[in-house]
Amino acid sequence: MFTVRIHGFGGQDVLAAAELLSVAAYTDGRHGQAFRVGGQERTGSPTVACCRIDDRPLPAREPVLTPDAVVVRDPALLGVHEVFDGLGPDGYVLIDATGAAGRFGLAAAAGRRPERTVAVPASEIARRELGLALPNAALLGGLAALTGVVSLASVETAIRESFGGRLAHDNVEAARDAFAFVRYQQRERLGAAAAEAPAPAEVPAPAEVPAPAEVPAP
Repeated sequence: MFTVRIHGFGGQDVLAAAELLSVAAYTDGRHGQAFRVGGQERTGSPTVACCRIDDRPLPAREPVLTPDAVVVRDPALLGVHEVFDGLGPDGYVLIDATGAAGRFGLAAAAGRRPERTVAVPASEIARRELGLALPNAALLGGLAALTGVVSLASVETAIRESFGGRLAHDNVEAARDAFAFVRYQQRERLGAAAAEAPAPAEVPAPAEVPAPAEVPAP
């Protein structure tokens, strides 16, 4: 089973993102389960949605306490909400942020595997492709690149099934842009981590062994 917990503020459609992810999982031939944690969403208040993905039918909906991946819809949550609770050291972190906010988000997740912790400008990508800061498609494209839990093709299919016409086209483009961005960032962060790693200590060459003295003939 792979579990994803999506953190945002009320009004940011985190449940819609979880539902779109579950559709993508179904498209890949797996089971997906999306749900909101807690009561009715209130605008401006922290809110959480979860998605479980598995090859087998899923159990009843329960809060995801130990997620495999955390998606942070707004970096402002990092200062007021424990978004990384239960996330193991090998977990994935995807933050919708750029610039100083992105650097702040990555600093908040410091100590985790660099190739599994990425800030993606999902809202910025959405504004460019859709003209609106509606980043769910971009976030799912980024999540597909980061985790591989769903394919980019399944994300695109889920988008087309959920939207129509120009809106579907623009959201697919946003998902593709974010997918490419995250893959690039993963390579960059892996390269930086490798460059910072200490060089292995040199192993001294073995000392030369002198040739045995000749024994005179009897």
